[in-house]
Amino acid sequence: MKNIKEFKPLIKLIKENEKELIIASMIIFSSGLATIFTGYLNGRAVESVTNQNLKMAIVYLGIYFLLEITMDGYFLHLANTMLYKIESALTRKLGFFSYKKALNLPAEAYEKISSGEIINRITNDADSLSFAFGRLLNMISSLVATILISIYVLCNSWIIGLEIAIFLIILYFILKKYNPLLNQIHKERKKEQDKFTSLVTESIRGIREIKTLGIKKNLIHDMKEIIKLIFNKSTKEIDIQKQFNMITRLLKSILEIAVFISCAILLYYKQINLTFFIAMTYYVYRYMWLIENTNDLTQTYQKVLVSISRVNDILENRLYNDEKFGDIEKKEIKGVLEFKNVTFSYPGEQETLKNFSIKLEPNKKIAIVGKSGQGKSTLFNLITRIFDIEQGEILLDGINIKELTEEKLRHHISIIRQDPFIFNRTIKENFKIVDEKITLEEIRKYTKMAYLDDYIMSLPKQYDTLLGEGGVNLSGGQKQRLAIARTLSKQSKIILLDEATSALDNESQEYIKKAIDNLVKDHTVIIVAHRLSTIKDADIIYMIDEGKVISKGTHETLLNSSTMYKNLYETESLNSE
Repeated sequence: MKNIKEFKPLIKLIKENEKELIIASMIIFSSGLATIFTGYLNGRAVESVTNQNLKMAIVYLGIYFLLEITMDGYFLHLANTMLYKIESALTRKLGFFSYKKALNLPAEAYEKISSGEIINRITNDADSLSFAFGRLLNMISSLVATILISIYVLCNSWIIGLEIAIFLIILYFILKKYNPLLNQIHKERKKEQDKFTSLVTESIRGIREIKTLGIKKNLIHDMKEIIKLIFNKSTKEIDIQKQFNMITRLLKSILEIAVFISCAILLYYKQINLTFFIAMTYYVYRYMWLIENTNDLTQTYQKVLVSISRVNDILENRLYNDEKFGDIEKKEIKGVLEFKNVTFSYPGEQETLKNFSIKLEPNKKIAIVGKSGQGKSTLFNLITRIFDIEQGEILLDGINIKELTEEKLRHHISIIRQDPFIFNRTIKENFKIVDEKITLEEIRKYTKMAYLDDYIMSLPKQYDTLLGEGGVNLSGGQKQRLAIARTLSKQSKIILLDEATSALDNESQEYIKKAIDNLVKDHTVIIVAHRLSTIKDADIIYMIDEGKVISKGTHETLLNSSTMYKNLYETESLNSE
């Protein structure tokens, strides 16, 4: 029953194709039931010939061929075609909803689950359902037909019926033993495949670093080890399947011999008639077919079960709950941000912030500085709700940010990170993904503000230039300026800059500072910086140490009032000489 529950989410996804599935199922079951009569019809035909009744023999054979052509020919083909379309639609839906769910996972999930594992769950595991429904329905149909045949056999000969019952009981115990083994080894192999996908993904995305660090040999060695482990797991899986197949083949041979010998003896002593004997020469192979398909279906079922279980981990939030947002739709904001007694720690780490309080006023350039690891970037992770606080409140214009809808929170607050993510699309499409209605004229307005338009216009394809994976065709400074322009296109009231000018040369940095200065009159601009020279002109600077505000003021004020600030600034000045 536990395993059956894994398929419940599929029922919800198949609603649109429910009618087609019912029709296909009815055809398959009808075809399966029609095969019940094949052995009987052939037996009657042979007995009619032995009784010199050629006319009835032709009638029985005619009915037999008619069933073969219509049910096993046309209708069964039609049903399997319908099932293929349903399965194809289902796998696409499953992949889509898994992808959608993955985007709603909290940041903590991506700290603990490798990208390869998530990718495999969305792609390979969803695709594993292909042909599963068809096989399952055909197997169930065959099983029902086999049970009905067994009743027919039992009514004609309890001896043959007993032999078949013993065979089915033995088959059940074989399945009970081997199914868990196949399930476990398949899970283990999937884990190794996740590592394989992760390494491939990292290698492609970090190809430049791999080449410059000279670590190709190390990665190739790691890949060899992973492939070796996958091979070992696959070999073990094949060995288990081989044992299973060998035992079931032996069981098949024993049943075949036992049934034919028993039928021959019973016919000789006239305890069965010729029709039943001929019918059993067909029906015994029905049991042979049942064994072979049980082998195939068992292996397929275990693989599908593992895959659907891994997909359900995401769909049903078994690993992590979805991010939750409120229902307040606040269209316009002033831009006042306030932390009130906030306590936060990253999973498995000590508290980064404890009873932290700060109020950030709008229409100002605000800087947050301090040593590394003191909670500066953490503030941005909490404001954007990449992580959620444990205690306290974060307020936006007096409203707890947890009460805002996701759309409004993302609209009002934008962040430009030290290493921004650039999509593998054209420059224009990197803006269109933010606002599909944005015009080229508007895009150019924002790239001019970020001092990037001249460079883009010098390119052969200009704004239709493909940027490559992670924006590899751009320098670090160009990538950050593009991210700044893209963020400006959102027109957010609050703009967070997390070391966003760190990769820029002095000239570009000055350009960006001017652009930021132009934004201050209409925006709340908050800058996290290690380089104090970049925030000397901030309206107010907050000095953070050990997750607390220890001092605040302008650059000049802090030089005179904060020993830590003064030491950091003088150290930076000495290093830059």
